[in-house]
Amino acid sequence: MAGKKRSFGRVRKLPSGRYQARYLGPDGIDRPAPHTFDTKRDADDWLAERQVELRAGDWSDPDAGKIAFGVYAATWITERGIGASTADLYRSLLRNHLAPTFGTVAVADINPAMVRAWRVARLEAGTGPSTVAKAYALLRAVLMTAVEDRLIRRNPCRIKGAASAATPERPTATVQEVYAVAGAMQPRYRALVLLAAFSGLRWGELVGLRRRDLDLGAGTLRVRRNVAELHNGTRLIKEPKSAAGKRTVAIPGVISGDLATHLAIYAERGADGRVFVGAKGATPRRNHFNRLWRKACGEAGIKGLHFHDLRHTGNTLAAATGASTRELMTRMGHSTARAALIYQHATAERERLIGNAVSAAVEQARKQDPGPNGHGAGT
Repeated sequence: MAGKKRSFGRVRKLPSGRYQARYLGPDGIDRPAPHTFDTKRDADDWLAERQVELRAGDWSDPDAGKIAFGVYAATWITERGIGASTADLYRSLLRNHLAPTFGTVAVADINPAMVRAWRVARLEAGTGPSTVAKAYALLRAVLMTAVEDRLIRRNPCRIKGAASAATPERPTATVQEVYAVAGAMQPRYRALVLLAAFSGLRWGELVGLRRRDLDLGAGTLRVRRNVAELHNGTRLIKEPKSAAGKRTVAIPGVISGDLATHLAIYAERGADGRVFVGAKGATPRRNHFNRLWRKACGEAGIKGLHFHDLRHTGNTLAAATGASTRELMTRMGHSTARAALIYQHATAERERLIGNAVSAAVEQARKQDPGPNGHGAGT
């Protein structure tokens, strides 16, 4: 009596005694199992699993995941529709931290053990925890898309908390330290240091300022652009990346004279002239300025202070005035994922009061004895 005809797939016994299974995929291609089986029952079970996947709509092309991670990730970055500076960061993370390990590995072959080993190796090699966390977050995001594209069934990035790293508390420069460093800087950068500390602007916002953005009579400045530097040295002039970043900030009156002097001597002429330019007439580059910054800090006897730490000084002084959380967010250009619900511009009068209070705090601090150098409490 003839055996029952198989309704799905085929199983045949090989000369070696093992069993081979294959089936016709929904794409019309004959799909063999990736390996042979010890028994016919094992082969039948494998075919049954494939049949269940097909009926449930969970079937995916087993060859799709053979694409190299490096190729897939590069395409992923290109197709995200993200800003040039973010894409530049992702490409740097891919090139320097992910590609050396995963670049030529098929997406489908990346497993949790490989991811764990990679992370440990990066940390042991001295890569900063923050950088490793960013690289891991990128790896996880790319592979999550691979899951959505049905290249793999499950994301192998399963390390709890690996996408975030505790950021060490940064020091906050005291008013005395700010003036000490500003005084040790080249004169053309004195106003840049003071404005960074007491207005809270970011580096890219500072070097993006034009004369028309400053109104010393009204005591305000407008942040309307940001200068971003890519890893290849290219500079991009763009609008702030969020609505919160485009703002009007009150200038503390205590530094108005420094700004007026700077504009008269060092800034470019014309309403669209750049406020901060180097000795050769170019927009200052961060790496060159950092060398000058470290030298000035050394002369002032201040250690471990980064230029970006000046933002903490401005934020701390503004917070001490009693400004509300929303007013502080506005002044500092902060936004959140729920910005549409909670973002609110501070009124012009409140912003003026904050600027006046910061100015008074600076003047009061300058009257006090400098005392021994030492960073204030961090924020």
